[in-house]
Amino acid sequence: METVKLGRTRLQVTPIAYGTWQFGGEWGEIEERSAIDSIHHARELGINIFDTAQGYGFGAAERLLGRALEGETDQVVIATKGGLRMDGEKLVRDSSPAWLRRGVEESLTALGVDHIDIYQVHWPDPRTPPQETAAALWDMVDEGLVHHVGVSNFDTEQMRAFSAERQVEVLQPPYHLFHRDIEADVLPYAAEHDMGVLAYGPLAHGLLGGGFDEKTTFPANDWRSASPDFTGGTFRRNLEAVGELRRFAEERGATVGQIAVAWVLAHPAVHVAIVGSRRPAHLAETVSALDVRLDEKDLARIDELMAGAVPIRAPSPEGT
Repeated sequence: METVKLGRTRLQVTPIAYGTWQFGGEWGEIEERSAIDSIHHARELGINIFDTAQGYGFGAAERLLGRALEGETDQVVIATKGGLRMDGEKLVRDSSPAWLRRGVEESLTALGVDHIDIYQVHWPDPRTPPQETAAALWDMVDEGLVHHVGVSNFDTEQMRAFSAERQVEVLQPPYHLFHRDIEADVLPYAAEHDMGVLAYGPLAHGLLGGGFDEKTTFPANDWRSASPDFTGGTFRRNLEAVGELRRFAEERGATVGQIAVAWVLAHPAVHVAIVGSRRPAHLAETVSALDVRLDEKDLARIDELMAGAVPIRAPSPEGT
């Protein structure tokens, strides 16, 4: 698989990253052997960048990824995230220097590595000045524990404040056909500052995978079961948009999921689309999105097809 330079980091990464959010427990039950097989299949397909987070099961996803990549972590790029913790039964944001350092140390142990290639602040923390968070992470870069610093779910002003002393290197935003607000200023900011952009959710959390219909339901331990974006009128209306997009994809000899991923990667500020899959066939299909080229006419047509869609948001730590 071809590689691209990830912005100012200079890392050479594949345009498709394998994401491990589904192994943290918020997407229903998983079978460990199957999960590890999926990660191995990602490597067989040529994927060399893997995304995870401390908050995905608080070590569960990181440990699984570490076991799957044992013996070859020096051949891949691992991006993880911190800045969330449990306060009793409540998930809270905490990007304080002390908690981030503890998070880095726990992630190193869980992954079984001596450094983290890319460490990202998972969500902005309104209680901790961004300059303090940034200073703590850059200290760990100087110590060799972290090689590159990133943020996730940050807006332009938050990135600017975080970068007051030293420019943040990587951004991981939600970006897909139902979530485009970052096109206005976040992506232009990233491009202006040569930030590596890892877009998460390119398949809109399964909505653009092509396998849902009006009868689709989710188990109680899947976060989508409680999301208004996956029930009721919003869900039905967006399924209609997916149906229109499917017909366009078929005309192109592609699947709706391939078109969705190709659309994300067509944005000049985006370097990588993060996808997660428990099934090898689905992952191979997604990787084939790299063979889909969308020209300006195609992009304009997709805009027309999505005109009636309802925007949806990424789930937040607060569950709203």
